[in-house]
Amino acid sequence: INAGDYIFYTDWAWTSYTVFSISQTLMLIVGATYYLTFTGVPGTATYYALIMTVYTWIAKAAWFSLGYPYDFIVTPVWLPSAMLLDLVYWATKKNKHSLILFGGVLVGMSLPLFNMVNLITVADPLETAFKYPRPTLPPYMTPIEPQVGKFYNSPVALGAGAGAVLGCTFAALG
Repeated sequence: INAGDYIFYTDWAWTSYTVFSISQTLMLIVGATYYLTFTGVPGTATYYALIMTVYTWIAKAAWFSLGYPYDFIVTPVWLPSAMLLDLVYWATKKNKHSLILFGGVLVGMSLPLFNMVNLITVADPLETAFKYPRPTLPPYMTPIEPQVGKFYNSPVALGAGAGAVLGCTFAALG
């Protein structure tokens, strides 16, 4: 639920963004597909996304009470992707295979795009890093420097591509 806490990853915001986009895509698609197919009612995917959003607000309020900055509380943007999933389920007359294929691709490709709102709306990461310093990572946790230029430096494209492929797989699991 806390995936998307980019302020913790100041030096790695773009890499973390891609990984978090994929994890949020999979978290949304499994639960939303389960809700849809279990109830058979279009609209329940959006309902599931709303539940996830409220839970996240509760978790973020806990972080805020511990002294983190207010702009650390970022709204997760799951609702539009869930609405697309509901739309696919309704448009294909509740065809589960179409839900898996079309819904999985749509959620996988759209969520990283909507999730960019999270990264754009947080305060300047460098400024925040100086205000809220964190201890240095131990050597065994220090990430390896990513290759510059790989995937054309587009975390949205990378997240959307990976999300589209994995979205179908996890929709099937849902």
